[in-house]
Amino acid sequence: MIEGLRRGKPAFLASVTNADEAEIALAGGADIIDCKDPATGALGALPLATVRDIVSRVDGRASVSATVGDLPSDPEVMRAAATQMAQTGVDVVKVGFFGEEDPRAAISALGNACSRESKLVAVLMADRAPDFSVLEALRDARFAGVMLDTADKAAGSLTTVLSLRQLAEFLRIARAHDLFAGLAGSLRERDIAVLTPLEPDMLGFRGALCAAGRKGAVEADRVIAVRRAMDNARFANVAPETSVA
Repeated sequence: MIEGLRRGKPAFLASVTNADEAEIALAGGADIIDCKDPATGALGALPLATVRDIVSRVDGRASVSATVGDLPSDPEVMRAAATQMAQTGVDVVKVGFFGEEDPRAAISALGNACSRESKLVAVLMADRAPDFSVLEALRDARFAGVMLDTADKAAGSLTTVLSLRQLAEFLRIARAHDLFAGLAGSLRERDIAVLTPLEPDMLGFRGALCAAGRKGAVEADRVIAVRRAMDNARFANVAPETSVA
């Protein structure tokens, strides 16, 4: 998920619910295939067998990440869930912290949960007063990255929950702690041009890829549209530099 992405920043993460959706996302240009069940929560976990099927179908053509579910910040519960998910063969295990408890004990316990092949990425909830000071704990526990997402998908896009200044500050702190930094949370195609200049490492999408909302099916034309918008925004963002000789 972090090394070797083909298209440059930001990478395009597409959340899928099965191997057929993974194929559609790959064909449309997604860089990262993210295993998630939107019917069971903001970071709903797919069955381990389904995740293994997705990993097998992707077969190394892209990085694969997977969420472990909307779990409490209980060290043993989180460590067990992350260890199980890592054993499916995913490249990245995503663990969410919802702001209801101090996550530092769980973060510390998770530090040794994954194999060397599976990296840990924390997900903080932008609509739950995220504490950016925990990014230091993530670095100390050898997490590879951190993302902002939203817990309440009906509350609107990430860009309506936090200001661009707050998002830029999150990205700055993540970089200062050598963490891969991603943005997600009901993002739409129109958000791409706004967020790309902030230079996140990744933008994540689910609902924008589905005609019937995040619980619907991923559709090829929507994946292609997001890929095109990301490429256009990236090229527009570098144009002023490349035009100066």
